[in-house]
Amino acid sequence: MKKTVYQTGLEKFNRVRSSTNILYNLFFILLSLICVIPILLVLAISLTPEETISTVGYQLFPQAVSFNSYLFLWRQHTVLFRALGVSLFVTIVGTALGVLLTTSMGYVLSRPQYRLKNFLTWVVFIPMVFNGGMVSSYFVNTALLGLKNSIWALILPLLVSSFNVIVCKTFFRSTIPDEIVESAKIDGASQLTIYFRIVLPISLPVLATIALFLCFGYWNDWFQSMLYIDNAQLNSLQALLTQIMNNVDYLSKNASTLGISAVQIARDLPMEGSRMAIAVIIVLPIACAYPFFQKYFISGLTIGAVKG
Repeated sequence: MKKTVYQTGLEKFNRVRSSTNILYNLFFILLSLICVIPILLVLAISLTPEETISTVGYQLFPQAVSFNSYLFLWRQHTVLFRALGVSLFVTIVGTALGVLLTTSMGYVLSRPQYRLKNFLTWVVFIPMVFNGGMVSSYFVNTALLGLKNSIWALILPLLVSSFNVIVCKTFFRSTIPDEIVESAKIDGASQLTIYFRIVLPISLPVLATIALFLCFGYWNDWFQSMLYIDNAQLNSLQALLTQIMNNVDYLSKNASTLGISAVQIARDLPMEGSRMAIAVIIVLPIACAYPFFQKYFISGLTIGAVKG
């Protein structure tokens, strides 16, 4: 006896035909390939000999494999490891401090009882539309704060973002019930106790989201080093790799003035391969870390953006 299944109007509305489901799957597979193939191409070029690149061009499946590009970077391993240590310190310290300051500011602005909430919200929102400019920022960071040739010049300018504060404010306002805060106050808890023991433990999605934003920003930043750092000991990994790439370009474009033939430059320096190897080195740590934050990152963005 055939069982009749009755569906409500909402279930019928949300039902997807199998043919439509197949089209959706094909579409998302295509999008995935569009994202993955460029990464594989960069990796393939970094493993392709320079002679092959100059003769046949870029190939997803190279005819020969060579590690000369990575060996070229490995010869700079002493400087690279020092720059890697600077980047790790800046990323870890900057991310930790940035998450603490951003979430605390967002939580304060999310509380309806706070009297300066509207004023400070405008103070946070205005920099998203109007920027003071690079000259004024450079003057404040060097002349007033004295951050020139300081490791803090790589941390403090990127510490707090208006966008991140707005995301935190929206998340806390839509997720943290006022009743929890009020009951904690009745029990005698201070604001710091409420924030650290009640709010933060149930706010992992927004913490992971802000941490990932800050981690990306600090790890990929080389502009602050170019502005504020003259001491080679304080160069970040990205700034150092940018300098290496610029030096390779300089040697290749000025070979005749330096008394070196272009053929010798092409033979000794893996110009195209080194560029792609640099890109792989920069992207690899973040690509390995992202899957661990993905679940919290997606839920943090959706909760902080849909509600509010």
